Amino acid sequence: MHFSHAQYTLKLSHQEFLAVVKNYHPLAFRYRLQNQIAQAEIQSARGNFDPTLAAKQGSKTIDGTKYYKETNIEFGIPTWYGIQLNGSYNYIDGQKLDNGETKGELNQFALTIPLAKNLLYDKRRALLEQAKFSLQMTETDQTLLTNDLMLEADNSYWEWVKAHEALLLQTKAVKINQDRLQLIRKTFQYGERAAIDTTEALTQLQNFELNQTNAYLAFVKATQQLSLFLWQENQQPYNTSQLILPSTSLEENLAYQNYLTLITEVDNASLANHSSLLFYFSKQNLMERERRLKFQSLLPKVDLTYNLLNKENFQDNLFPLFQNNYQYSLKLEIPIFFRQARADYRISKIKLQQNQLDIDFKRQEISMKITTYKNAVINYNQQIGIAFQTAKNYQRLLQAEQVRYDNGESSLFLINSRENKLIEMQEKILELRLKFLQGYNHLKWTKENFN
Repeated sequence: MHFSHAQYTLKLSHQEFLAVVKNYHPLAFRYRLQNQIAQAEIQSARGNFDPTLAAKQGSKTIDGTKYYKETNIEFGIPTWYGIQLNGSYNYIDGQKLDNGETKGELNQFALTIPLAKNLLYDKRRALLEQAKFSLQMTETDQTLLTNDLMLEADNSYWEWVKAHEALLLQTKAVKINQDRLQLIRKTFQYGERAAIDTTEALTQLQNFELNQTNAYLAFVKATQQLSLFLWQENQQPYNTSQLILPSTSLEENLAYQNYLTLITEVDNASLANHSSLLFYFSKQNLMERERRLKFQSLLPKVDLTYNLLNKENFQDNLFPLFQNNYQYSLKLEIPIFFRQARADYRISKIKLQQNQLDIDFKRQEISMKITTYKNAVINYNQQIGIAFQTAKNYQRLLQAEQVRYDNGESSLFLINSRENKLIEMQEKILELRLKFLQGYNHLKWTKENFN
């Protein structure tokens, strides 16, 4: 069986691949859109402080009797500190007016002040501040989700590279054993080798051909998995009808030179700046605003409203305020037992405690993961060095066994055994290099999570 690379027309580098994922992957694009939603929610919360303008005009006439004719224009201005400003122009005339109506033109300027509940904090302020903290949570969450996506893509790329190098390794072994089988058949024809040697060589070749087939299927599967991360500018999947090849190898990677520097950088980073913890810090601030809002429900609702009145053709005697041309009201509202308010406030405090526990756990979890990644990178790098020396020794043993075989002092079985050990160790090196790079990637994208 022969596998040709003639059909491969595209080579993909590591940096090109990551750039495609970051810029065009639909999930990365979706995470960025979530930020726009959070920004729109801030705008929506600011809408609670927008001035309002209202107008009304109407009249009523029955059997020739003009009950009333009315024109009314009002505006309202909510302020940050819970004080409401209102102004109105009202004109009413007619033969059947209510006793409480003021005939003619009347201008009003009203001031409503909460004296207890909603004075220091209210729902409008809470919604705006919570929307701002929600944006911070969304931004940190976007960082985490995007970096998780990039980590998954990064690992997928190197798994693909490893599958390709494993295929090349098996293909090389097949070629060597094809040449060996041809040579042994010729020496058998010349009477220099026993017939059983041709069977031994053929069996070895068939084993490698089987391994080559499995390696090829693994490479195709890895390529298909990689295609999940390949997208075009319009968020359409990239057409991978033709297989692609990596332009980099597991061995040619700067991670082997940079991993100690990366470990130092991660060690020097403050856990308090990790995006996971920043998410919970913003959540803590958001929940603190909720607690402050719930506390307002424990206060009695006492609202003072004062209207300055100005009627046409009347003198503007506005001062003293409570002597002439005014209207005021004092409204008191208080639950008898405050059961709902006390329960809501208690719940908000418990949620804050729960979030603090989440922060403590997340801090320990991040620290543990960093330690695990560091140990993995250091350990796998040491194993690669040992395995590389072992492979060199297996290579020497195979060469020595070949010399002994050529001198008639060994057997093809021993050569095959030496060759199998060498290839197993070479495959082991590929696996160790992949595990090293996966551990390095975890450290690298963990570092990206620090703000």
